[in-house]
Amino acid sequence: MTVLTPTPFWFIRHGETDWNAQNLSQGDIDIPLNAVGRAQAQSAAALMRGHRIVTIVSSTLSRALDTAQAVSDVTGVPVETDDGLRETRFGEQEGKPMGDWYDDWIAGSYTPDGAEPFAHLRERAVAAINRATAKPGPVLVVGHGGLFRAIRSAMGLEPNLRTPNAVPIFCEPPKANGEAWTLLPVDTAGAAKT
Repeated sequence: MTVLTPTPFWFIRHGETDWNAQNLSQGDIDIPLNAVGRAQAQSAAALMRGHRIVTIVSSTLSRALDTAQAVSDVTGVPVETDDGLRETRFGEQEGKPMGDWYDDWIAGSYTPDGAEPFAHLRERAVAAINRATAKPGPVLVVGHGGLFRAIRSAMGLEPNLRTPNAVPIFCEPPKANGEAWTLLPVDTAGAAKT
């Protein structure tokens, strides 16, 4: 099992889409930001001003890429992409109301037909984060909620929590082996962390 490199980074889940607003599972379908999501991306970008971001790496899906571009427009840092940061495939669950199957999916006891197993997503997500944090920092990663569940799992944190749209999170590695990472919202992370 691949381990997260203990390098701090910023993470932003993309802004809202119509499917988010309707509580539908998007998965790997390329659903664009809605008006609220575009405004959220602008707000997230404003919050990142002053954090001296050096590298921005985004999923290739437009909802994440457009969110990353909003930060790029404010910081002047170009956006790089990594397919490893794409949202997971939810298979037959895509386009359906979000259900109560996530715990079983994370545990590996249920994978929807046509979906990516959680263990595979975790390996893919960790590898993508490690590629991103190997670049000059501070690094901002822009991705997805399902993806961040896998990252949280690799951080030793409860994975099945919904990540809010377009809220910058500072991901701080543990001070000792075996401890969990610390996640700090932008208002408490402070520019000193970067």
